[in-house]
Amino acid sequence: MQIPLLRLQCGVNSYDWGKVGQESAAARYAATTAQAGFSIEAEKPYAELWMGTHPSLPSKDVETQRTLLDLVQDNQALMSTEISERYGGRLPFLFKVLSIRKALSIQAHPNKKLAEQLHARDPTHYPDDNHKPEMTIAVTPFEGLCGFRPLAEITHFLQALEPLRNLIGSQAADEFERVVKGNEDSEDEAIIQRNKDALRSVFTVLMESSPADIETACRDLVSLAENSPETFGTLPGEVETNPTNPAELAAIIKRLDGQFPNDIGLFVFFFLNFIKLEPGEAMFLRADDIHAYVSGDIIECMASSDNVVRAGFTPKFRDVPTLTKMLTYSYAPIEEQKLQPVSYPYAILNATAYSSASETVLYDPPIEEFSVVKTDLNRTGAKATFDPLAGPSILICTRGKGKITVGHKTEEVREGYVFFVGATAECIIENTGSGEGEDDVFTTYKAFCELTGKEDMVNGH
Repeated sequence: MQIPLLRLQCGVNSYDWGKVGQESAAARYAATTAQAGFSIEAEKPYAELWMGTHPSLPSKDVETQRTLLDLVQDNQALMSTEISERYGGRLPFLFKVLSIRKALSIQAHPNKKLAEQLHARDPTHYPDDNHKPEMTIAVTPFEGLCGFRPLAEITHFLQALEPLRNLIGSQAADEFERVVKGNEDSEDEAIIQRNKDALRSVFTVLMESSPADIETACRDLVSLAENSPETFGTLPGEVETNPTNPAELAAIIKRLDGQFPNDIGLFVFFFLNFIKLEPGEAMFLRADDIHAYVSGDIIECMASSDNVVRAGFTPKFRDVPTLTKMLTYSYAPIEEQKLQPVSYPYAILNATAYSSASETVLYDPPIEEFSVVKTDLNRTGAKATFDPLAGPSILICTRGKGKITVGHKTEEVREGYVFFVGATAECIIENTGSGEGEDDVFTTYKAFCELTGKEDMVNGH
């Protein structure tokens, strides 16, 4: 059997929302191991680097130019027989780097059952029958929208922003406020369900607004943001739900309107949590969770699917009826949307790694298809030895330089290099940089799948 360490050549997708030219981390990483003839064009947007076996953009072994899908299907031991059988001979996850210049669509990914129905009904827009829970880890400062805001905040914006209330209509807004008033933080299951039903109702009314009404409301909202940024979205007095930085909020609204003029997404914004992640911070999105990415570079890991139900901030196909029907309408503060990493116990650091405060941390969402380990080796000679995993993994370097060893095979690692590591193989990575300091940190992210008995936790529920 071949040594289970393959350097991969990974393709990059060019979508309008991607960062342009050399600004795109996805493009720079792709260029380190590019196909013949690939060069980064200064004016072209580069959005997503794909690492995995998904047929839309499969990764290849650099040496043989065979696709990773071919290799793992020819040799089940690379993934483990159990994972091969469970996931139809394909990698259970799709690993990506996203470089985001302008907002991605307001969207949700269907659960497994809905994905099967949508694929059967409309395979053009829903290309596979799999669910797509996903995890986002910030590489640079990131902005996004994630899940519905706490109800008190939604009520606040309905009262503080006249264009929003006008668009929805007083009747629907009044009814929502009547139901949730005094019950915003209730933990009673019946009241929570009633609140969700009220949120579903008012949100559906918003999403069904006519193009003419949306255009008028957008003009009024942007005018407010331009003319009174210091009080934008606020109510007079010491109001607990007033935004902490109205001028920043006004600036974001103007920026989004510049990217997508007269778009319903401008108003969906006030229903969703606006989340900022610093490098290393993460969030997990279950299937049927509404979200949108706004800016930044991220590592993203997801179930191997390309199903997206869109309803705003996009020139692509929108499916508002499916979106409003499928959402969970769970509402929670921003902190509850974040996924906290924990120390990863299955790696041994050498003395140099310990003394330089190097670390390995685990991002472990409540699903079976994937987890991600981030490793920072902070000094030359710092080394981490990972216990063998019962499943496959893909590793990408996002900073510094080093080497990776599996069995008796050692390969150089630089920023943007991607490797596949087969099941049951011990993996060692080492920083080979030139000295100390911020520039010599060697950072890798490793996505993996290992069946541990969580396999019945569908979509994290």
